Amino acid sequence: MTASGALLVIGDVVTDVVAVHPEPLTPATDTAARIRTLAGGAGANAACWAAHAGAPEVRLLARVGTESARWHEQLLREAGVRPRLVVDPAEPTGTVVVLVGKDAERTFLTDSGAALRLSPQDWAPALLDGVAHLHLSGYLFFADTSRELALLALRAARARGVPVSVDPASAGFLVALGPQRFLDDVAGIGVLLPNEDEARLLAGLPEPAGAARAAAELSRHVPLVVVTRGAAGALVAEGGRVTAEVAAQTAEALDSTGAGDAFTGGFLAARLAGAVPAAAAEAGCRAAAQAVTRLGGRP
Repeated sequence: MTASGALLVIGDVVTDVVAVHPEPLTPATDTAARIRTLAGGAGANAACWAAHAGAPEVRLLARVGTESARWHEQLLREAGVRPRLVVDPAEPTGTVVVLVGKDAERTFLTDSGAALRLSPQDWAPALLDGVAHLHLSGYLFFADTSRELALLALRAARARGVPVSVDPASAGFLVALGPQRFLDDVAGIGVLLPNEDEARLLAGLPEPAGAARAAAELSRHVPLVVVTRGAAGALVAEGGRVTAEVAAQTAEALDSTGAGDAFTGGFLAARLAGAVPAAAAEAGCRAAAQAVTRLGGRP
């Protein structure tokens, strides 16, 4: 797929409070940690990584609160992203507390705030002008208002022949929403980018089932499925079978926050530049390897 045109990402911009604690959390007292406040959000992170990976034009539609709108817009522009940030008059920017343990794995405490208050009123058909690919953050599908916006954008893109990808975003939220409802919502997309847990949930498979089986099953419904597996790399599936297995890049992991978003951004930039799915997955793995070596989810 070689496409001349912009990548439009619709998703979330949040403020991440990242706490790296080498020792286990100790209830009812202090645990020493390295704490930083950083810009984040799955949609925003993916957009920044796509720009970092060389996508010539990356746009982002998201919703933020008044208290940090200027800060977020400035950081996105510095990252090479053209933001269209809707300022919410009632809710603050979403905030995520990220607890990162010694193994670099993370646990999220999430206050979505303004992020999932994107609504159909924030959409305009002109947002697709000059767009070669639309990417939707799966978080949009977990709240009624933002879900309506996501479905509207998906329909508009399909009507224009613009390909669409979706990152399911959260296994926990998928369970609450219902995997089948999510699959029904995203019917007609061209690319699905789940991690292993999300892939198994969406394929309706038990936890011991392998990622390869889940990827193959999902690719009967979505033309291209790329399952990320952390240190095990990624699987590419098309037409009901796994067509490529891509190794992860070696990296000294500090914080795995945003590794999946980095993969998405690297993958999409490579696809827009004409890479075949396996090569695009390799680009995604390279971006993810860079992401885990630094705090937060941005390049």
